[in-house]
Amino acid sequence: MRIILIIGAGRSASSLIQYLLNKSEKENLHLIIGDLSLDLAEKKTNNHPNATPIALDIFDENQRKEAIQKACIVISMLPAHLHIEVAKDCVVYKKHLVTASYVSDAMQELDTLAKENNLIFMNEIGLDPGIDHMSAMKVINEIKDKGGNMLLFESFCGGLVAPESDNNLWNYKFTWAPRNVVLAGQGGAAKFIQEGAYKYIPYCNLFRRTEFLEVEEYGRFEAYSNRDSLKYRSVYGLDDVLTLYRGTIRRVGFSKAWNMFVQLGMTDDSYVMEDSENMSYRKFVNSFLPYHPTDSVEIKVRLILKIDQDDIMWDKLVELDLFNHKKIVGLKNATPAQILEKILNDSWTLQPEDKDMIVMYHKFGYELDGEKKQIDSKMVCIGEDQTYTAMAKTVGLPVAMATLLILNGKITTPGVQLPIRKEVYLPILKELEEYGVVFKEQAMPYLGYNPVKVF
Repeated sequence: MRIILIIGAGRSASSLIQYLLNKSEKENLHLIIGDLSLDLAEKKTNNHPNATPIALDIFDENQRKEAIQKACIVISMLPAHLHIEVAKDCVVYKKHLVTASYVSDAMQELDTLAKENNLIFMNEIGLDPGIDHMSAMKVINEIKDKGGNMLLFESFCGGLVAPESDNNLWNYKFTWAPRNVVLAGQGGAAKFIQEGAYKYIPYCNLFRRTEFLEVEEYGRFEAYSNRDSLKYRSVYGLDDVLTLYRGTIRRVGFSKAWNMFVQLGMTDDSYVMEDSENMSYRKFVNSFLPYHPTDSVEIKVRLILKIDQDDIMWDKLVELDLFNHKKIVGLKNATPAQILEKILNDSWTLQPEDKDMIVMYHKFGYELDGEKKQIDSKMVCIGEDQTYTAMAKTVGLPVAMATLLILNGKITTPGVQLPIRKEVYLPILKELEEYGVVFKEQAMPYLGYNPVKVF
């Protein structure tokens, strides 16, 4: 019996666990599912004979090491900053490791030790990062294998609400960590390269500059720039590319509306607001507005944001119940960003019958035989329910598939790595199609970099 230790049984682990349990008899697998909450681990095993739930506190060194020693391979679905102690134990006990998280500096420092022990530490094998890497490298390598020269690469991804569950004016609900949505784009200017020139968008302008995207059957979307589009230039072998841009997808109009929060200061996470525990939603909004002896909070908001009462932007604010004087924040020593997250959770939490949606869109511009060409690659995935969401599927399935490929000796390159080699991405992308994660590639006229929309 080959034992797989899965650390973390949260929402993103549901499809991962289901996949491995479905394969367990044929592949001779037994899953040990460890979580701080034994109840959660038990729910994810669903009394399957090839799974054992355990209460696992990764800060308990003895407990953690005992669990890792029993495994043939370890999957860590913990928050990114908690992987490192697990990874160090995997080196000591010579266990392969798979995570969906970005490679941290601390993880990268283990590369030499992993190689010396012939261990595979596969990271960034979820959705974004993960499926974005694999689907991009597939097309990039196909273009290069034909003798093509890459000119442009744009990549976009977004976790959204499915059309049948899209019932608010923002066309958005939280499908992943709400805090990450509220803090998106902060911590420095977004940077990318456009036609050979480096470009930077400061946070104050980030949501004012967007690009339109059309996806057949699903309509029009927009995308705002990720903070660092240049991070994977060398990883993808695109050091000489003229345009490289990565962005986050939303429905058209979201960015313009979100920019209202940015301009008011509600997304700031750098200071605590006094008496936040007893603050009403209305008082929270008023905290960012100038004093006026007679003007109401509503009037002051419209004046400072320069929006009319019949503007859809105003309707979006009203829909969130921002001006309610009876609703209380109830968070002690909270930052503006934390309070905004609380308010948005009232309206943007997925309901039991709601479904989520993942949209990914790549653009590849290249030159072949003296002619400029373009390929657009698009993927849309709709969730089944609130357990097997599109997010859980697209994050968890690649992790599970990579784990099985490593166990079966199909992935053999040791070291700390990303899924950018053919031995990784070709079989995983092919198998993902069986689960509805399908990229549709289309030859397009070469358009170069489209100027972004500025409102």
